[in-house]
Amino acid sequence: MVSDSSLAEVLRARGLRLTAQRQLVLEAVYELGHATPEQVHNAVRETAAGVNITTIYRTLELLEDLGLVTHTHLSHGSPTYHAAGNHQHVHLVCRSCGEVTEIEPSVLQPLVDQLATERGFRVDVGHVALFGDCRNCEGREQG
Repeated sequence: MVSDSSLAEVLRARGLRLTAQRQLVLEAVYELGHATPEQVHNAVRETAAGVNITTIYRTLELLEDLGLVTHTHLSHGSPTYHAAGNHQHVHLVCRSCGEVTEIEPSVLQPLVDQLATERGFRVDVGHVALFGDCRNCEGREQG
């Protein structure tokens, strides 16, 4: 977790100041793990009811520019944000229940190497999401 003083230093270095909204948004992302802007908004509203969704989106963009959070697309909807600086990971997204889990990027290393060799393509593993059914949903009947 980024402390108030560390966040303030990062912001000051860019000519910005630490605001309560910025701190609350960053804390919500860290606490939620993987969260859409709407989920962050709901968490922030528990403390600061007057913060609107536009402020959340702007703050998430700023925090990403500062390298404090990053996003990936785990569905067709809003991006999902999580703390930057955590080790890179691949997201596993259950289509049935929506659970998001993480695996080490080394699982994909053979594919990453093959794409680099054969196509000169460098994979950004931190933005990889694999969709399927989790262990709990796997045997359920599709209806």
